[in-house]
Amino acid sequence: MRNKTMEIISVNVGMPRTIDNQGKELVTGIYKFPVSSSLYVSKTQLDGDGQADLTVHGGVDKALCVYPDEHYAYWEGVLGRKLEPGTFGENLTVRGFLETDVCIGDIYAIDEVMVQVSQPRQPCFKVGKRLDWVQTPLQMQETGFTGFYLRVLQEGFISKKSHVRLVAKDDAGVTLAYANQLKYHDKKNEEGAQRLVQTKALSESWRQSFMKRLAELGTC
Repeated sequence: MRNKTMEIISVNVGMPRTIDNQGKELVTGIYKFPVSSSLYVSKTQLDGDGQADLTVHGGVDKALCVYPDEHYAYWEGVLGRKLEPGTFGENLTVRGFLETDVCIGDIYAIDEVMVQVSQPRQPCFKVGKRLDWVQTPLQMQETGFTGFYLRVLQEGFISKKSHVRLVAKDDAGVTLAYANQLKYHDKKNEEGAQRLVQTKALSESWRQSFMKRLAELGTC
């Protein structure tokens, strides 16, 4: 990993709320805001946080949503305004965890908490609603600035003051950026898809998605 300095800029939480979406009610947990306290993180979520649709958010493979602070400057330039940590619905706004460097399966220690990278974040329309720019999800895919999810291997307390260190790089060496490239752009790359599904730490939802793709390509 090129950037050896890894840190938490902000810990963000928020419970689901009901908002207006083109005249219809929409329940979403995309609104996260920074907290200064130390919070307990379990195998499924951060204390004080909640998700509206548990079929696609939260759970063992998506206990913590992470977004790199380095990307904020790009979005502020695109949108023409200052953005606060948590704007992308992430639990942890971090520095030193870029998609081009972080691999699926990498393990980190955040003080006493042990976490493992499970998959890139798959942006949905709700982040576009949060930023008041409908093109946001597509632009996240195009840029590769998606963020990612962590599974919790060992529960405990975390805060923005928590010390972060890399414990182990995954042997497969599949970066989040490579996974994003396969997901959104290189959709007929059978070898890449096979490599991804064979990555042991990959989330079950992404594994099933790529198994389906391989079946459609006639290789599974």
